Amino acid sequence: MSNVGLIIEERAADIGNFMVGRLLLFKQKRSVGPFVFIDHMGPAKLKDYQNLDVDVHPHIGLSTLTYLFEGAIMHRDSIGSEIEIQPGAVNWMTAGKGVTHSERTPEYLRTTEKSLHGLQIWVALPKHLEEMEPSFYHIEAKDIPSWKENECDIKLIAGEAFNKKSPVPVHSKLYFLEIKSKQKTILKIGDFLYGESALYILEGAIIDDNHRYESKQILIAKDAKLCHFEMEENTTVYIFGGEPFEEQRFIFWNFVSSSRDRIEQAKQDWIHQRFPKVANETKFVPLPDYLIDKRPI
Repeated sequence: MSNVGLIIEERAADIGNFMVGRLLLFKQKRSVGPFVFIDHMGPAKLKDYQNLDVDVHPHIGLSTLTYLFEGAIMHRDSIGSEIEIQPGAVNWMTAGKGVTHSERTPEYLRTTEKSLHGLQIWVALPKHLEEMEPSFYHIEAKDIPSWKENECDIKLIAGEAFNKKSPVPVHSKLYFLEIKSKQKTILKIGDFLYGESALYILEGAIIDDNHRYESKQILIAKDAKLCHFEMEENTTVYIFGGEPFEEQRFIFWNFVSSSRDRIEQAKQDWIHQRFPKVANETKFVPLPDYLIDKRPI
């Protein structure tokens, strides 16, 4: 019997001057463990006059995880961080009580042709840490645990699994894994997973109970412990999940919280520009007009 409880198709979304494929959140499944939001950026080929420019915008109550397959992004935030992320590395920013940041094509690439491809992820914070001090960590690709399993290359990008631990300083029980196959292989990894679990197919295909699933799909597992599937050759998947929180999380624009009132406060703080500033940045993303009178969902 198939362990796939729900299939989520990638949907187009506009984040300003760049289109992405939205994976989470989804009406029928608002979160997987502490993961509440996932965007698939690209793959995009940008001309010498095209650049990624996400102006300064705010967050509360979450950690962001940026992971690139191709290209580079310059990250600047109100904590004082200014660092370029490249493929295989991890940017992990915890917003806590409030942070602002921008994401741009680095200066040396702005007048050349370039590629951009990766994942941007939001992980909700435990309730007792929602108002923690903001922090930022950059973890180099060489420091991410990697190994072989059944002829597959596996990386533990964040969290704990397979009796290993990533150096990304997460705040709850979770895992985010990359698995790449060069040839057909069967994986039985349920014994290493816990909580809620989902699988995103970036490229290639997998087979579960004689059903074939292809790229740009998230498969939500009925039971993480029953994670058992066949990977076709040249397939890349990402498995993510962990222990869900007891309290509901509300999401409004760039804010995540267990309290609607806290989100309303953050909304007003951004409208009146009471969030901390990012050095050397003057442009910011205003709260969209259609959201001004809306409440969090």
